[in-house]
Order: sequence, then structure tokens, then C-alpha cells
Amino acid sequence: MAVSPESQPIIGEAPAFLEMLEHVSRAAPLSKPVLVVGERGTGKELIASRLHFLSDRWEQTVVKVNCAALTESILESELFGHEAGAFTGAVKTHIGHFERADGGTLILDELATISLRMQEKILRTIEYGEIQRVGGNETLRVDVRIVGSTNADLQALAAEGRFRKDLLDRLAFDVITVPPLRERVEDILPLAHAFAINMASELKWSLFPGFSPRASSALLRNKWPGNVRELKYAIERSVYRARDPKHPIADIVLDAFDSPFKLAETGPKDRVVSARRKKAPLLPTDLKQRLVDMEMDLLSAALEKARFNQRMAADLLGLSYHQFRGKLRKFDIRSKPETD
Repeated sequence: MAVSPESQPIIGEAPAFLEMLEHVSRAAPLSKPVLVVGERGTGKELIASRLHFLSDRWEQTVVKVNCAALTESILESELFGHEAGAFTGAVKTHIGHFERADGGTLILDELATISLRMQEKILRTIEYGEIQRVGGNETLRVDVRIVGSTNADLQALAAEGRFRKDLLDRLAFDVITVPPLRERVEDILPLAHAFAINMASELKWSLFPGFSPRASSALLRNKWPGNVRELKYAIERSVYRARDPKHPIADIVLDAFDSPFKLAETGPKDRVVSARRKKAPLLPTDLKQRLVDMEMDLLSAALEKARFNQRMAADLLGLSYHQFRGKLRKFDIRSKPETD
């Protein structure tokens, strides 16, 4: 499947993201294999495609294969091709992805799911630049750059014998790690606006009215364990459910299953378990001091999460910039990181 670089523009200004893009630019001109690793939803496929389109191979074919979606036998046929009569149903010769990507790039997504036998065949192709179609005897030369992507710990899998160490050594000529969204707080709102504008266009809105301060604060406070993909779906859902396209989006719909008619845990067993999970406060205590300590902890945590960007930290707490500044002065909290 061909991947278009224009279909998903790169959005991000966070230091960790810009550093990763610089890494991509350095690795792109080479023909060596590269691994792109990161959590689910971080955009590994987009980065893998960028490696191709920034290389000298950019005018040649780029082929992407989701290895997890195919059984071993089908994956073998798809990657290496097969001759007519190689197996039941093989009525004609099939050109595999290695041949189709000759001169270009082959992106192997979900690399960790490939069987050990298939790993051996891929290793041989990397080392010698040769393949044989299934059921064939002819050795074919191919010039293909391999980019692998995964969210698995390949080093751990190799230590357990579930991934070939020699293949990992060859694939890991360079490893590019895509940072999770929680390390790119500065990028949350720009990404959200881009996704919202696209969804508004799909809904035939004349323009996107933006997000309310409450919605922006909710976006910044959320942990986004599903990363950019989760953010995209939440924004599209929120824009779609907005009742008035002329007013800023006020509510971010994080849970598509959230409903007032959702069944609640009402059984006595559930209530007992819930009660046991609650931590009893330590009494007696100084309530005023505990509240002050809690407020100071929240202010400090927001500053750290926002990398000491005070306006962003204020948004994380649902405060105005001036309110946030006032509380920093009130509690004499350091507004800049300590330096050695």
C-alpha cells in the first residue's frame, strides 16, 4: 500500500518531538535498516514513511505491511511472492512486496509478531539482497530498504528467544524512538485544532469555532495513554457531537461509551469492595495545612508538567494566567527550574 506524505502533515514543536525529527533527517539518506519504536498511537507509521520520503528513494515505491494481520503462510507469500502451483489455489505467479518495493522502501509494521522462521528469511534478504518466491528455484536480486516499526520491547523478546538476536542487530542499525504525547504537552492543542478543522470540514462547517477555555484545559489535563491516535478520535467525536457549530467546543468527549443510562455497580458485593478501596484519612489532622500542602503540590506539578511554561501550567489547573501567578507569589513557589 503506497503511503502519501501529504496525507498526514507533521505537527509538533515540543523539544522531544523536534529532536526525534532531527534524528529522522539524519537517518533518512542512508539505505541501512531502521527501527521505529514507540507506544501505540504515537505515529510510528508516519515517521517510517517520512524516512522514505526524505531519502534518495523518495520517487520509488514504498510498501507497508501490517505483519500482525497476516498468518505466517500468507505473510511469506505476500513478502516473497509465489510461483503458480506452489500451493492449492496458487493458479498464477504472485509478485511479492520485496519485488514490488525494489529500489524503494518496505515498511514492516508490528515487526514483533513475525515468526522465527520468517525472521530467518528476512534476515537472509537483508544480508544478501536476494529472495526466492515460494515454490520457486530462481534467486532474485532486490534492492530494498527495510524500516521496521513496533511497540514491543524487541531486546526483551530477543533475550527470551522469541525474536532473533542476529536479525535485531541488523535491523537496529539505528533506532528512532517516537515520544509519547504526555512528553509533548506543547503539541496537544495544535494537534487538536488540526484534527478539529479536518472534522469540521468533513461536516461541511464553514469554519471551526475553536475550543472553550474549559475544553482546552481538559485536553491539557488528560493523560492520553492512547497518544495522538486517542486525541484524534476524541477531537473528531467532540466536534461531531457539538450542537452548535457557531460556538466554541465546550465539551471533550473522552469516553464514547459514557452515558447516563450506563449500568452502575449496585450490588452489595460491589459496595463492599468499593468501600475497602477507599483510604481512611489520618485523624486528627490540620485541615487547613493539608489543603495548603495539596494546593502547593498541584501548582508545582503543573509547572513541571508544562516545563515551567506558566500559561500552560495555568491551563492545566483551569486557572487564568494572573490567578496562577498570584498563587505562585502567595506560596513563594519557584517559577523556574533549578540549575546547577
